[in-house]
Amino acid sequence: MPRRVDPLKHAAKRQHILDSAAVLIAEQGYDRTTTSQLCSQAGISLGTLYHYFPGKKQIFLAVLTQDQQDTAMLLDGLLDAEQSDAVEALMTFVQHLAEPATAHPFVPKLVLEAMLQAHRDPEIRSTLEGAETSERDGIRRLLARATAAGQVDQELNSDDAVAWISALINALYLEAAMNPTFDAATQLPLLMRTVRGLLRSPGKQHPRA
Repeated sequence: MPRRVDPLKHAAKRQHILDSAAVLIAEQGYDRTTTSQLCSQAGISLGTLYHYFPGKKQIFLAVLTQDQQDTAMLLDGLLDAEQSDAVEALMTFVQHLAEPATAHPFVPKLVLEAMLQAHRDPEIRSTLEGAETSERDGIRRLLARATAAGQVDQELNSDDAVAWISALINALYLEAAMNPTFDAATQLPLLMRTVRGLLRSPGKQHPRA
């Protein structure tokens, strides 16, 4: 009779492997990280690791995409919110995308490592491009609602605005990864103010983030 798998324990073990791998890869890089080191970091055997993931790349891809479901659920909820709160819905989404950079120093380093690997591995590049496309689409859809509600500058070019908002979020991660004196948590409110300034109609005041 096959052994029954506890889905909660299975999910917890899988998440533990991902969390351990994220820290290790951020600290020493993807190329220098071996499956043996991943096992040691997570406190598991090689057989256990292969029970959950086919290999190192699949672990890395899972690390990079594990927040996508939460992001999609948040976007759905924000799109269903009252039209009168369209700007605040957009700002909530921007903060959601930027906030992980403030959670722990290893997060921006992991993002930087993923960008480096994307230049070498088509599968990793495709995964990152897919995630960025989804995030930009979310920003674009929320911006369209705010524009339709007359809550942002009506002359603002949507494509340009989406590109700049995305660039600001990426800059927060990259600066945090490369500059040890940069405090992403301190700078996040300034990023939010910058986005509000981009959206603001001339002569119209909006509350600060």
